Order: sequence, then structure tokens, then C-alpha cells
Amino acid sequence: MAKPKLAGPRPPWLKVRINADESFQNVSRMTSDLNLHTVCQEARCPNIFECWSEGTATFMILGDICTRHCGFCAVGKGKPLALDPDEPRHVGEAVQRLGLRHAVVTSVNRDELPDGGAGHFAKTIDWIRRLNPGCRVEVLIPDFCGNLEALTMVLGARPDVLNHNTETVPRLYKRVRPDARYEQSLELLERADSRKSEWPLLTKSGLMVGLGETRQELLATFQDIRDAGCEILTVGQYLSPTPKHIPIDRYYTPEEFAELREAAVGMGFKYAEAGPLVRSSYHAGRHTSGVNGFASDYSRDNVFSHATDRVTAFKALDLVQLQSKKGF
Repeated sequence: MAKPKLAGPRPPWLKVRINADESFQNVSRMTSDLNLHTVCQEARCPNIFECWSEGTATFMILGDICTRHCGFCAVGKGKPLALDPDEPRHVGEAVQRLGLRHAVVTSVNRDELPDGGAGHFAKTIDWIRRLNPGCRVEVLIPDFCGNLEALTMVLGARPDVLNHNTETVPRLYKRVRPDARYEQSLELLERADSRKSEWPLLTKSGLMVGLGETRQELLATFQDIRDAGCEILTVGQYLSPTPKHIPIDRYYTPEEFAELREAAVGMGFKYAEAGPLVRSSYHAGRHTSGVNGFASDYSRDNVFSHATDRVTAFKALDLVQLQSKKGF
């Protein structure tokens, strides 16, 4: 893989404050004590210091080895180990120790398993609810190779939010997600949408930008996701984890992200968040409350206009991070 096209330092709006304070250390120790993985670590998320310092994390189940070969992802690839039968309970215990009111659970792909790990997802949702009554549960799931029974198993546990990331525009799938199909991801979202009459489920999807897509392609993909019934959309800058991964085509400016967000809202998304450091599980509790009308008007947030004030701006919002101990 060629080295990234864009040499030199990243633009100032992508600078991140490093804050390895006591809360950060507590989350680190807890994940180690319970033998858990977080997508924050495995995917080298740029927001890890902010989120962990606020006592929040996105749990990654089914181990830390993925069976797929996505060109953008830093998670380890290869032959996975056997599932840890205690992992669902440990996630529930971690949510309890952190006092979370909105828990996010994601996973690697486990295509070698008959159900793709869907049963493990269902057990994890059950343990979170058992140990944390009232905690809202969001799952960020793989496509399960289009296995309807696997998706039904996850939906049977009745998560509050079902997230499946579309990741990029259809033209770039062969390079970005070579083991996945764009149409299959949309079908998964449509199938989840069809269950919303049974309980108050929200569906959500996320995209990366800076991979070589055009604005027209992005907007068409937004519309496809909205037509699949999604209420929530997240859009963030792709950041190549290493020189061996897909190179960054270009950096989007904060102003361009603001325009994309407005376009998404205009299509009918009930909540859209777009910004250089936005990730699908970043401020996930806020996304859900935004749909339900509890959040402030984030369209006027200046959080991405000055990188040095980024953390301060988030904390000054009327609705603070909903994944913290403060609750809703």
C-alpha cells in the first residue's frame, strides 16, 4: 500500500488534547482487570483521552481479531481465538462500575461463527440490562454476512439503538470494505427498521470522508441510508492508522462538515453529527437524546471551529456527555 498522499502535519482542527488523568487510568485498569477490549484502543480512536477521562468507553466483544480485511481499520486481523463465555457478564460489570446510563457495544467480524457472534451480542445486552436496570444499550453490529437469523437474534434482545456503519460510498467498497457489500448493509438497516413497531428502537449509521468520494456520492449515500429508515447519521474524517492502510485523499474542513450536517438534517435525519473527529460511538448518548428532542440545538455548536477549545466547548454544552455518571 502506498504511503498517504498528504504529507506533513495534520490540520489544526485535528489536534487532540492528551489527558491521561485518574479517570483515564481507572478505565484502563478496569478493562484490563475484566479482560475486556475497547474499540477506543483497538481502532486507535483519536477521542480516547477525552472519553476515557470522562469515564466512558465503547466495549468491543468477540475478541480482538477480525476475520475481514478492511483497508481503513487498525483492528488486528487473522484467526480469532475461541469466544470468552464470561465476556458478556464482564461487560455488564464494567458498565456497572463506570455507572453508565448509555452503554455502547461493538465487535470485530467473526465470519467463521455460524451466527457471526449474534448470540454473544444478545447475551451481552442481557447482562448489561440485568446488572444496570434503566441503562440504555446501543449496539454497533457487523453485517453477519446477510444472515437474517443472526440479525433477528440481536433484535430479539431489544437494544435501544441498533447501529451499522455503511462506512463509505458504494464506488469505494471494493477498496475500503472488500469483504462487504453496500446493498447488504442497506438491507440490514431496512430489516431493523421494519421492527420499530414492536418497541422504541432507533437505527443509526456512520460514514467516513476523505477516502476519495465526491460530494455528490456522499449526498446520494446519505439519502440511501435515510431511505433505509435510519434516524441518526454520523460523519467523520478518515484518518489512516498507519502507512500500510488506505491513504487519506484529503482533509475536510469544519465548514464542509457543517454543510454536510445541514444536508443530512434537510433529508429528514432526526439527528446528524458531522465533524473532523466524529466517530459513530462518540457522544452516542447525545445522539439518542437528540432524536427524542431532549438535546440542545447542536447545529450552532462551535466545537470544531477552534481545536484548542474543543474539550472545553463540549463541556459547556447544555447537555453534557450522556455516557457519564451524571445520567440524563
